[in-house]
Amino acid sequence: MPVLLAVLVPVGIGGTALAVTSSSSHYQVTETQFTSGTAVQSCSGSYCAKVSIGDAAVGNASNTDNTAKFGSITNSDPLLEVIVVVGQSNLGTLTTETTATKTTMVKVRNYLSGGYVLQIIGDPPKFNGHTLSTSNMPVQSVPGTEQFGVNAVANTNPTVGADLVQVPDDKTSFGSVYDNYKSPNLFMFTSGDNVAHSTTSSGETDYTISMIVNISNGTPAGHYSGDFSAVVIPVY
Repeated sequence: MPVLLAVLVPVGIGGTALAVTSSSSHYQVTETQFTSGTAVQSCSGSYCAKVSIGDAAVGNASNTDNTAKFGSITNSDPLLEVIVVVGQSNLGTLTTETTATKTTMVKVRNYLSGGYVLQIIGDPPKFNGHTLSTSNMPVQSVPGTEQFGVNAVANTNPTVGADLVQVPDDKTSFGSVYDNYKSPNLFMFTSGDNVAHSTTSSGETDYTISMIVNISNGTPAGHYSGDFSAVVIPVY
């Protein structure tokens, strides 16, 4: 028959409590130990019981509004971590026949805040006073038409970019892309626009920001350049 051990553990007692050997005519418990991570095996001549009391519960739980992480006591300071990784570049010499592209990855995670907002701030590429045209609404890339735009999804026309990646998974990471920047093959750019966000504390989300450049026959020849920054603002 199985052996059931019923144990009452007082709350707030630190250290390790040891009890002497206890036995009856049929069963014997050779050692009982209470501490964090206990796993002690107790045996009689015919039966064994493995006692595990006080193990730390580890893992994560979440719903649409809140997240919880179970395990060791964590730091009580809020955290916002942003890492920018240089991606692939296919700019080279601009022509009216093809679309030039570039990608940059922005990795974001936050802790003990109500979420964050990711913005892309900067000026479209320019040369000698001429700035490439942008659209304030999502539009297709059209070679031969002067355009500069960005989005944050995988595209097929042109083939560039990637969908966001939740690290380690979507049970602990909750970043998302705003509608204007999450339609495949549609691009736009307004400096300071909200591109992505999370509405709660979140594990790491990796966003791939894709940039496209098209020129027309009327675009002045020259060396075009632009500076951009990924700005992440915590929400409390």
